[in-house]
Amino acid sequence: MLITYDVNTETSDGKRRLRKVAKQCLNYGQRVQNSVFECLVDPVQFLELRKRLESIIDPEKDSLRYYNIGNNWKSRVEHIGAKQAYDPEGIMLV
Repeated sequence: MLITYDVNTETSDGKRRLRKVAKQCLNYGQRVQNSVFECLVDPVQFLELRKRLESIIDPEKDSLRYYNIGNNWKSRVEHIGAKQAYDPEGIMLV
């Protein structure tokens, strides 16, 4: 799942929402751009994440977009440039 968001940060409330959205996305995936996350989630996890995100944002000022890139995501994602791509199914070193 590719999740993108745009949170209005003109107020301190907006900045707080932005931090909360990013934190939730980090709990489920990897940041690949400032407001773009690749999340490897099953349907139940996605519904949980979606519910959390939509409870944080202000739909009058902010937006979320979900892109289901499916099981063949490796053939659908091409990366060029800085910030080396990662494999969420690969080995994770901590």
